[in-house]
Amino acid sequence: MKAIVIHMAKDLRIEELETEKPGPGEVEIRLAAGGICGSDLHYYNHGGFGTVRLKEPMILGHEVSGHVAALGEGVSDLAIGDLVAVSPSRPCGACDYCLKGLPNHCFHMRFYGSAMPFPHIQGAFRERLVAKASQCVKAEGLSAGEAAMAEPLSVTLHATRRAGEMLGKRVLVTGCGPIGTLSILAARRAGAAEIVAADLSERALGFARAVGADRTVNLSDRDGLVPFSENKGTFDVLYECSGAQPALVAGIQALRPRGVIVQLGLGGDMALPMMAITAKELDLRGSFRFHEEFATAVKLMQGGLIDVKPLITHTLPLGEALKAFEIASDKGQSMKTQIAFA
Repeated sequence: MKAIVIHMAKDLRIEELETEKPGPGEVEIRLAAGGICGSDLHYYNHGGFGTVRLKEPMILGHEVSGHVAALGEGVSDLAIGDLVAVSPSRPCGACDYCLKGLPNHCFHMRFYGSAMPFPHIQGAFRERLVAKASQCVKAEGLSAGEAAMAEPLSVTLHATRRAGEMLGKRVLVTGCGPIGTLSILAARRAGAAEIVAADLSERALGFARAVGADRTVNLSDRDGLVPFSENKGTFDVLYECSGAQPALVAGIQALRPRGVIVQLGLGGDMALPMMAITAKELDLRGSFRFHEEFATAVKLMQGGLIDVKPLITHTLPLGEALKAFEIASDKGQSMKTQIAFA
């Protein structure tokens, strides 16, 4: 089978690898679609991010869907031919955090396409993938591309849970890439009354409006959020999806007292306006990955309650993987670029 393997920054190869056979409780999946994530781009463009660096070749990818091609012993709830969204979240189920109901913080997490541990956790961008049946959620009624969007949507559903009560809230989203735009969809589904989206790119803001943002603000105007800072602030919740310090600072100024900051953007460490956080009694909450939200993401799409189709801007065949990564790296033309494996 062919797989997309990163060796070092800008050294992406399509390689031939041995196929595997599913064991008990596992299925073999004929991959159909895979979305290129921001972390994939960090490995491709920079060889990693922060202290996480490539130390050996690694198969990329964790936003995938495909069709069941073979069943391992004991698998009865899936059938050959089923379209499934495949969760990359593979906690051990036995460590302290798993037992405390925090599987996304598993000590022994095997999340597809991660260079955090060594040896690295190989990813899912391969023509044939063997996965646990428990990772697979039936996605009938969806396209393969939509099913592959379950992973990034799950990230924003988890963030929305971290934010707490959303009904009737005024929400600010800073950073309108895939996670920011999906956060708009998640917040609206959870009951947000008003959503304002902010970004430096008019093109990104166009996508934000297309998925339901009530207003948009271009942050190239440094005073763009200033009107929302009057009278101690406007917003109840901030989804910070850019990972950029200026966006976080401007968002904090626009939050009302006792507002909630949910930090999703992973741009590295940054200085925080601690006096404003303290004086306004703001809650700063991190949000990392997901677990049980994955099945919910699929169901929301199947029910027509969240539509991700406008965000899939490019789909290229496996043989053009390098071109796909170049397009995905250009935010001026790509929102979500996917690779068609079949």
